[in-house]
Amino acid sequence: MRVLYLLTFLMVIASCGQKPTGTGSKKEESKADTVGVFILKPDSVRKVISLPGDLLANEGIQVRSKVQGYITGLKVDIGSMVHKGQVLALVDAPELLARVRAAESRYRSSKDYYERISSASKTSGVVALSELEKSRNQMLADEAEYKATIIGETSYKQIDNYLAILSPFDGIITRRNVNIGSFVGSANEKPLFEIEDARVLRLSVNVPEIYTGAELVGGTADITTRSMPDKKFQVKLVRKSGNIDVNSRSERWEFELQNPDHILKSGSYADVKLRLMRTKPSFIVPVSAVVTTLEKKFVIQVKKGSTKWVDVRSGFNLDTYQEIFGDLNPGDTLVIKGNEELKANKKVVTRY
Repeated sequence: MRVLYLLTFLMVIASCGQKPTGTGSKKEESKADTVGVFILKPDSVRKVISLPGDLLANEGIQVRSKVQGYITGLKVDIGSMVHKGQVLALVDAPELLARVRAAESRYRSSKDYYERISSASKTSGVVALSELEKSRNQMLADEAEYKATIIGETSYKQIDNYLAILSPFDGIITRRNVNIGSFVGSANEKPLFEIEDARVLRLSVNVPEIYTGAELVGGTADITTRSMPDKKFQVKLVRKSGNIDVNSRSERWEFELQNPDHILKSGSYADVKLRLMRTKPSFIVPVSAVVTTLEKKFVIQVKKGSTKWVDVRSGFNLDTYQEIFGDLNPGDTLVIKGNEELKANKKVVTRY
């Protein structure tokens, strides 16, 4: 009898400790996380970036002597403004002048001889055809030698017994490496002068690869220089290299700046401000919405109350916002603050 009472008592205690089935699962379902979300909308993307640039002269050349001789006169110095064809220096090159005169003499002599026998050959039987052809070939050979010996008029002209070295274009002398009496015309010597035409300056900028697909607003950029930090200049984009340099991962863009008064100097460092824009709308999201791991970059989409990880690629960084590209559509619902803890296929409650 006692055993029966004891068994009954234990069964009552066991039944009191059991919880109703189904109640726990309802509570677990009611614990779905609440997340802040926003609706994805396409927008126009603009970004202003600052890059370093180099101002270079539109034209620059090193003037060298094609003939050996000695400098007998200098007509310019550094800082001199010169014009095309202006005399820069005089060179005493007697051997060259002697060769020119000798070649000219031979050419004139053979030409005169050819003309005389050509005239005589008009009378039948006076001059053999072979002799006429021989004199003609000699004249042509002497003419070729004479022309090869003549100094080109674009580089030199003869003044008295000297050769004058001429400026190839309008510009300014930026360097002089010779003095009166210097021997010139030898191999591997420094150039006599360096000339630059800085009335138009070329600005070279290496634009990072990520920005090369964007459009430059207005086709212009603003620059400032260290020599004139209080002034802003506008430059016009004129050309792009058309390739990405494998070392710097950038494309070279070149701008032009009119500089008729030589206010800016070639070789100057410039701070370049580029205003860029996408040619068509794209998606911009808060930086906190993009989750970056060692393996991937993604945003968390909420669809029918369940989460989904969507892989994305980064575009422009816009401070607190980030341009993204991926399998997304306007009207998608994304989590504002994404993280790895919020797994995919998880039921959530959204809060806008």
